[in-house]
Amino acid sequence: MKSRRRDEVVQFCRENTLLVMTMFSVFLGVVLGFGLRPLNLSQETLQLINFPGEIFMQVLKMMILPLIFSSLISALAQMDAKESGQMGASTVLYYLSTAVLATLLGIFLVTVIHPGDPSIKGTEIAEAPSEGNVSPLDTFLDLVRNMFPENIIQATFERMQTTYVAIRPKIASKNGTNIIVKRSIGMTKGMNILGIIVFCTGFGIVISQLGERARIVVDFFVILDAVIMRWVITLMWFAPLGITCLICGNLLELDDISDIASVLALYVFTVCAGLVLHTIITVPLMYFFITRENPLPIFKGMIQAVVTAFGTASGGATLPMSMQCLEDHCGVDRRISRFVLPLGSTINMDGNALYEAVAVIFIAQLNNVQLSLAEVLTVSITATIASIGLGSVPAGLVSILLILNTVGLPVRDVSMLFTVDWLLDRVRTAVNVLGDAYAASVVQHLLQKKLDKADARHDYKAEIKGEIELLKSAATSRRPSFTMSEASKELFLTQARSEGNSRIGSRIGSRRPSSTNLHLSWRNNPIDPPYTPLPNDENV
Repeated sequence: MKSRRRDEVVQFCRENTLLVMTMFSVFLGVVLGFGLRPLNLSQETLQLINFPGEIFMQVLKMMILPLIFSSLISALAQMDAKESGQMGASTVLYYLSTAVLATLLGIFLVTVIHPGDPSIKGTEIAEAPSEGNVSPLDTFLDLVRNMFPENIIQATFERMQTTYVAIRPKIASKNGTNIIVKRSIGMTKGMNILGIIVFCTGFGIVISQLGERARIVVDFFVILDAVIMRWVITLMWFAPLGITCLICGNLLELDDISDIASVLALYVFTVCAGLVLHTIITVPLMYFFITRENPLPIFKGMIQAVVTAFGTASGGATLPMSMQCLEDHCGVDRRISRFVLPLGSTINMDGNALYEAVAVIFIAQLNNVQLSLAEVLTVSITATIASIGLGSVPAGLVSILLILNTVGLPVRDVSMLFTVDWLLDRVRTAVNVLGDAYAASVVQHLLQKKLDKADARHDYKAEIKGEIELLKSAATSRRPSFTMSEASKELFLTQARSEGNSRIGSRIGSRRPSSTNLHLSWRNNPIDPPYTPLPNDENV
């Protein structure tokens, strides 16, 4: 019995080597982080410890842009415009529903547990960096502006953001007010992922309307997607080293863990409890009510992506691994996963919505402020909108300041929350990644039958799916990657037999189409042989 169980464990480790190494790297990073703290290492040493993790994050973020371009366009180009619209509407509605549920759960827990005690503010708290009087209207308008960038190349490294500039008027007013705050719409550093998604969505839908005439463009993006995924899979073998260095470096950079734990332990417990309950109860129940299927296989299939998300604390960097796990282990159609996951990495911020709601009410409890029912509703609505519109802002600083300004709470206590954000950010990211997987599975349940019917109406779409499967199997096969599919071979042989030996000879003799057959139609014309045979000896 023991030997059998040992063989099962060994077999599991062999089949999931990268998963086991990634989970062990998280444990090793925590142990090294706490074990090296008494040594009081220098800043140069800390920089060297963080360096492998920094390079690993940069390499993963480098792949986000080409992956979004290739995956979105290749997925939507294989769908009709009506199906793409239904998929987009279903995805956004699902994400809004889960964000609202996460916010309400966070408000309920922080009200019941009440982690904010005014007595813990005995020491002076440093001022939080101010972002001005952030307006909810400006946040919404920035969201819409970023959806339609004026330059798609500029959107790859800059996004639009409203800032507030203090201007001293040339003529002083009589009431003594000499400073005027004006809004300024400018560009700030950071990839405008939402604008890129909108552009790629429109590009892919237009290609789908062109049909077979745009087949060569679809093939290009399908092969580009396969190349990038193959590259990412190779790079993910460096994940254990990078995750170990990232976690160890974050722990070594903290100042006073004991003081933070004593002051914010109940706050951290509240946020983590909310995230865990949302992950194991709210989202699986919603998934079960919609699909009537067991949610456990989705969780099992996404373990590798969840662990990677916890280690990197970046949903965008985890995007390639999420796609691979969702398609290979959960059986989700690649057209759905390549659309839902990039969109979810931008707007699905269930963890952020719950975290921001808890943080704002926690600050109110610290200042002994009793929020009314209207203010609590304002917090819930603002947290939901801010989590979607400002999901790409690091540490949620602008989101929390936006909500605090909306309900009139002081912003100086925000800096205390950043001391534990290194841990909560990793948990939030893991929750968001798992939520994206459930969202893609729900969308597949709603649209899979329509996609199958559309594939039956278009032969070339079935051929593209066959080519994609061939590209996937090329990694473990010694056969050439570019050969004819079985449907193409059968089509070629059938027409060759029906047209006689003369037609066969003419097709073998020349690979160029005749002048009377210039219409590009992959549905009616047979595919040429993959090579031109050499002439026999007696014919030379």
